Amino acid sequence: MKTDIKHILGANLLAALIAFPATAALKEGALAPDFTAPASLDGKPFDYTLKEALKLGPVVVYFYPSAYTGGCNIQAHTFAVNQERFTAAGATILGVSLDSIDRLNAFSADPAYCAGKIIVASDADGAIAKAFDLQVREAGDGKKDTRGADIRHGLAERTTFIVTPNGRIAASLSGLKPAENVEQSLKAVQQLGLSPRASR
Repeated sequence: MKTDIKHILGANLLAALIAFPATAALKEGALAPDFTAPASLDGKPFDYTLKEALKLGPVVVYFYPSAYTGGCNIQAHTFAVNQERFTAAGATILGVSLDSIDRLNAFSADPAYCAGKIIVASDADGAIAKAFDLQVREAGDGKKDTRGADIRHGLAERTTFIVTPNGRIAASLSGLKPAENVEQSLKAVQQLGLSPRASR
């Protein structure tokens, strides 16, 4: 799939915006907080519940600062391109940010990003990110996304959790470049050695 490089690599000025110092994210072995959140898949909103998703297998819960920003665009696109490999390893993928559900409806359907393959959830008040012990901060005035729209929501640090069906965190990945984060997430899921789900 050909992707508009301007949209993926744009907004270099946002690099400082999405750089977070290392924090004390939940560690391996910890119980992942259950949550329900408005979510979108291919532009269609619905209510997502982690507990229900875990009944079908492990879940890759990846937190990212904002839809339509350079690194987050790359990460969403890379997850979408590799979605079938995660499915083959028995896992589903969920992106979580403080974006509104309206922004996520567009982001989830856009073929350059989630491409209708990745579920993204709205954590508008940052409560889910904070429950995972992640840092949340304000975007600040005048920050714009790669479409030129104002970013009017808070930002969670980029961290990915591999959550097993028993609700435990098998891996916590942070401090990685977006594409590397996806690669390491896939390796962590494959190391679980779980077979693909019988029903989709």
